Order: sequence, then structure tokens, then C-alpha cells
Amino acid sequence: MASVGGKTKVPKVAKVKNKMPAEVQITAEQILREAKERELELVAPPPKQKITDPDELQAYRLRKRKEFEDNIRKNRSSIPNWIKYAQWETSQQEIDRARSIYERALDVDHRNITLWLKYAEMEMKHKQVNHARNIWDRAITILPRANQFWYKYTYMEEMIGNIAGARQVFERWMQWEPEEQAWFSYIKLELRYKEVDRARAVYERFVYVHPEIKNWIRYANFEETNHYVTGARKVYERAVEFFGEDHMDEKLFVAFSKFEERQKEHERARVIYKYALDNIPKQHAQELFKNYTIHEKKYGDRAGIEDVIVSKRRFQYEEEVKANPTNYDSWFDYLRLVESDANEDSVREIYERAIANVPPALEKRLWRRYIYLWINYALYEELSTKDMERTRQVYKACLDLLPHKKFTFAKIWLLFAQFEIRQKNLTPARKILGMAIGRCPKDKIFKGYIELELQLREFDRCRILYEKFLEFNPENCTTWMKYAELETILGDTERARAIYELAINQAKLDMPEVLWKAYIDFEIEQEEFERTRVLYRRLLERTHHVKVWISFTKFELTTGSEDCVTNAREIYKEANESLRNTDEKEERMMLLEAWKDFENECGDESTLAKVQEQMPKKVKKRRKIQTEDGSDAGWEEYYDYIFPTDEANQPNLKLLAMAKMWKQKREDDNSDEEEEEEEEEGSDDDDEEEKPKDAKQKTDSDSESDSDSDSDMEKEKDRKKSNENDKDMDKDDSSSTSSSSSDEEDKENDRKSNKENKKDLDRDDSSSSSSSSSSEDEGS
Repeated sequence: MASVGGKTKVPKVAKVKNKMPAEVQITAEQILREAKERELELVAPPPKQKITDPDELQAYRLRKRKEFEDNIRKNRSSIPNWIKYAQWETSQQEIDRARSIYERALDVDHRNITLWLKYAEMEMKHKQVNHARNIWDRAITILPRANQFWYKYTYMEEMIGNIAGARQVFERWMQWEPEEQAWFSYIKLELRYKEVDRARAVYERFVYVHPEIKNWIRYANFEETNHYVTGARKVYERAVEFFGEDHMDEKLFVAFSKFEERQKEHERARVIYKYALDNIPKQHAQELFKNYTIHEKKYGDRAGIEDVIVSKRRFQYEEEVKANPTNYDSWFDYLRLVESDANEDSVREIYERAIANVPPALEKRLWRRYIYLWINYALYEELSTKDMERTRQVYKACLDLLPHKKFTFAKIWLLFAQFEIRQKNLTPARKILGMAIGRCPKDKIFKGYIELELQLREFDRCRILYEKFLEFNPENCTTWMKYAELETILGDTERARAIYELAINQAKLDMPEVLWKAYIDFEIEQEEFERTRVLYRRLLERTHHVKVWISFTKFELTTGSEDCVTNAREIYKEANESLRNTDEKEERMMLLEAWKDFENECGDESTLAKVQEQMPKKVKKRRKIQTEDGSDAGWEEYYDYIFPTDEANQPNLKLLAMAKMWKQKREDDNSDEEEEEEEEEGSDDDDEEEKPKDAKQKTDSDSESDSDSDSDMEKEKDRKKSNENDKDMDKDDSSSTSSSSSDEEDKENDRKSNKENKKDLDRDDSSSSSSSSSSEDEGS
């Protein structure tokens, strides 16, 4: 830093003008990946040294020891440094030095398990058994809860054949009451050398140190495996006494029973199962029930098996329905079980208990499952017990219970009527359905009643029912159509036509398009083409949907007349004129596509060309998005269709045409400038020629400057013309905005785009003029 007059002069810091983020962002991860790919940081491995001289070896050892000692001095608590040091001394066959290093490391951290293991492994590798035994003794004394030391110690003693020593180590370990795996390792050691009694003694101690059911079962399985059946039974009995009635578990009794089954003592197993089921709570005896059932299926009689299964499941269902009486799914399962096994009185009793649990509120969603209890009850009385009078009483009781003023179930009324018909009581069935229509009319009841009368071929009754149905619900188009279909089947076309006329004249319908289609199809089936045309015209008076127009044209093609193609084309033209005044541009596009397909099939090239001239252009536009509260939410892009025949779109088409002309003109100007540059380069190369040539060149340059001035005049004229055209476009825009108020926003966007394009045109012209002037200066 320079000092001027005792003041330090701070250097100027260059200001960053562009603070925007770079276009290509580079992350640290990418830098590391590229460095890895280019292998910039790879270091060549050090050369291998081959030592042949003892002095050189001593120097090498001295250098390495100094490095290790320096590392230890820097970080004394780093055990890996100690281990590396000791392993290096071991590789140099300096066992005493390695032992000394391990001892120094143990002074630093005597609770490090890895350090003890490496130390002992070094001694074992070099067959220093006493040293290794000394290390293990010290390790298990300092860290008795480190199981690895005990496992390694016993394994070493067993590998060198010192079984007594291994047993002694295990005994020392068992005094600490270790985890279960340690006891199993001790037992396996005894079993490997056929010491069954010793293993049994270990098990005796083990089941009291870890008093768990699975350990008692292991003990019993051990006795059974070694063919001590009596001993195994005594172990199970001792386990039952040990846990008592307060801590009974089904796993113990299941294992005990299966043991007796394997010994062919089935009565003993049955007694054990029954004793356990009587003393263990039912919710904790699921597995016991399952195994008891399997046992009875294998070794019991039929009555015992069924009794076990039914009693078990009945108990489960009883618990469920007691916990939640309105859980109707549990009632269904319970009744299904009882119906398959119990007598009629018990089934009826359970049905009565089930239907007594009425839903707590008068809401139909709560009654949907409940009502099926009554239906199943009635079907059980009719099909299983054959008691028809009781079935009738069940249906009547159900109908009396339902709150028909709030809601009803048509299924109950229909099932009751069908039951009476099965009993050949037609009059009561009609009374039931008539009462249903009078008290709580529903569409499903009307449909069921009409279907019944149709099966009985009572067509006059069907007409009366349809009339009642339409009085109840005149908005249902399906009912009108079914009524008309009935009259059509009966051959009364005039009556069917009158029904259709009444239907389409209704003020409100749920599916009017389906009804009109059915009416039109009816007239087409009757081959009344004039009536069909009239229907289409009446429909088009109500709606101008594009599908109606397309259907109309397809109908004309199917009539088979001579003028069918001409009529269809006229309908297409009429539809196009009709849709031109609407805002549904996509529908108009669909119509033109259909018209184009029609001309491809039935027209010629001239008619097809006329249709193609009317095809719109797809343009991307922007519009504002407003939320529900009226605030701006930004802009969105959408696609719009510009039809050539629309007057409102003429300014847009003019603008597109002018833009295309300007682009072509700009390309021509660029090509002229390139030619001029080439000519100038040629003139520079010919500077060394004679004076007559220079004079000729001067005349050529004068003519070129004259042509440049002429081109500038032409550009000025073109600019004036473009300004006049822009004024005409503005006038057209103002007239088009006054024509339709619904497109104000789109036209405003068009006007803005026109102004922007005008600015671009002026800017490009100015740039081209400046470039031409610069070229003139260079030429002069």
C-alpha cells in the first residue's frame, strides 16, 4: 500500500457491473467430479526400496521408529497409531519391542477392547500361549462384561486341547451371570465332549438365572433329545409350578401338550389343554385354542371337534357383540356360524337379539347394514324353517319399524311383494307395492312394480304405472324413453310419438340430450326422414352444439337420397355460419375438421380447397390470471384459433403478412450489403493497377454511391408506407373493438403487440440505415 502525505492510499476496487448469476452454474460437487475424472490429484506411488545392507536396515528401522514415535507424541490418545507401531515391530520380528509398545498403549487406554484383542492375537500367532493366557486373564479381570474376551479365551483353550482350562474359564464367566448365548456356548462345549450330566447341571443353573418360558422349553427339549422322557416331563411340571397361576402362558402349555402328543399320550395332552383353557383368559389363549382344535381333529371324535370349533368361535363373537352391539358385521358372522350348527330356537333367539339393536339416529347411512339383518331373518324363516307366516310377520315388523316419512328402503317393499308372489298371492303383492307408492314413492319401487306387471303381461297396468311415475318424477328422461319404447313394442307409434313430444316439452329434464337422441332414433327407425329433419331443426333452435350439427350431416348422408351430399354440405355451411357468431372456437374447429373429412370422402378438390381456406391458424397468446378476490396472479399462455374469414381477425392477419414481408426485405438487404463488401475487397486488391483502371474504379464507386442513395430513398418510402399501414391497422383495431365487447382484452393485447412490432421495425430500419451510411463512408 502506497502512502501519500502520511496517509495510506487504499487501492480502488473494481465495481462489478453485472451482478446477475452466471448462466452456467458450477457446484463444488461438479468440480470434484471433474477433478476425479481428469485425475488431477493422483500422486505416483513411492518407489519400492530393496534393503540388502544391515546398516541400511538399521537406518531404515531407526527412521520408521522415529516417525511412529513422533506420531504418538503428537497424538498420544490415538490407539490406531499405537497398533500400527506394534504391528510394524511385529513385521520386523521384534516381538519384545511390540510387546513393550502394547504395554505402553495399555497404560494410555486400558479399556480399549481392540487393543487387548490385537495384543492377544499377536501372542497367539507367535505361539506364546502363556503370554496370551496372561493377557486374557488381565483383560477379563479389567473388563468382565466384554464378551469377546471370554469367547476368545475359551476358544484358545479348546483349540490347544485344554478342555479343563476352557471349562474353568466358563465357570469364572458364569459367575457374572452373562446373557443367554454365553450359557448356550458352555452347554455346547459340554455336549461336544459327551458330558450330558455337566450340560444338565448348566441348564439347571441357567433356567433360574434367566427364568423365561422359552428357556424352560429349551431345557425340556434337551432332555427329550437325549431320550430322557421322564426328565423332560418333570421339567415341564416344574415349569408349571414355577410360574403358578398368576404368570401362566399358553406357550408353555402348548409345548407341554405337543410333547405328550409325541409320546402318544393323547389323554394327557387333552387334560393339559383343558386345564390351560380353564385357567388362562380367553383373549390370551388364541394359539391354545388353535392347537387344541388341531389335536382334536387328529385324535378326537366328530362331536368333540365340532364342539371345540363352535364354542371357540361363538365365544369370540359374543365378546365382539358385547363390546359393540351396533357392529352388524359381527352379528352377520355370528348368525352364519349359528345357522350352520345350532337348532332353530337358538338361531331365532340370536336374530331377535341382533334386530333389537336399532341404530341410534334416524340417518339412512346408519340403517343400511342394519336392514340386512331383517332381510336375512326373513330369508332364514322362508328357506330354512319353511315358516311362511312367520316370514310375513318379519316383513311387516320391519316395515312398521322404518321411519317412512324420513327415508325408506325400496328393497324391503320389493322383497315382501316378491315373497307374496312366490306364495301365489298376487293381490296382496299389488297392495304392498301400491301402499309403498302411496306412502313413500321411489324410482326403484316404480321400476320394480312396472317390471312385475310386464312379466304378467298387464300392459294397461303398465301404462297407468308409467303415468303415475311421470307425475311423481317428470324430470326422469329414462322413464319417458322406457314408456315410449313400450308403446313402440306394442305397435302404437302415434302414442309413442306423443309421449316423446310431451317429454321434450318439459321445462326441466335431467338428461335432455339422451331424450332427443332417442326421439330422433325413433323417427329414423320409422323411416320418417322429414320428421327427423324437423326434429333436428327444433333441436338446433334450442342449442347450437357442434355435435348436433355433425349428427345432422351424418343423418343426411344415411338417407340415401340423390341430394344427400349436397344437403350435408349445405348443413356444414349453415353450421359454420352459425358458429362464427359464437365464442366457441374449438367447436368450430371440430366442425371444420369433420367438414374436411366429409369433403375428402364425398367432395372434390375445389370443395376441399374451400374448406381448407377456412381452417384457422393456431396462435399462442397471453392473458392475465385473477384470483377469486380479484387480485392479479400473473399471466398464463394459451392457444387461440384465428379464422381467416373473421373480420375481427383481419388486423392480426395484416400484421402477420407485414412481418413476413419485412423479414424477406431484411434478408434481401443483408445479401446486398454482403455483395458490396465483396466488391470493396476486390477494389483494394486492384489498387496497384494503372490510372485508367483507377478512373474507371472511381466512376464505379460513384455509381455505387448513387445506387446506395437510391436504396436509401426506397427504404424511406417503404418506411412511410409501413407507417401508413400501421395507422390503418390502428383504425381497424379501433373498429374491431367497437364491434364486440367480449374480446376487449384480446384486442388490447393485439394492439400492444402491433406497437411493439412497429418499434422493432423502426429500430431495424434505423440500424440498417446506419450500417449503409457507414459502408458509404468506407467506400468514399
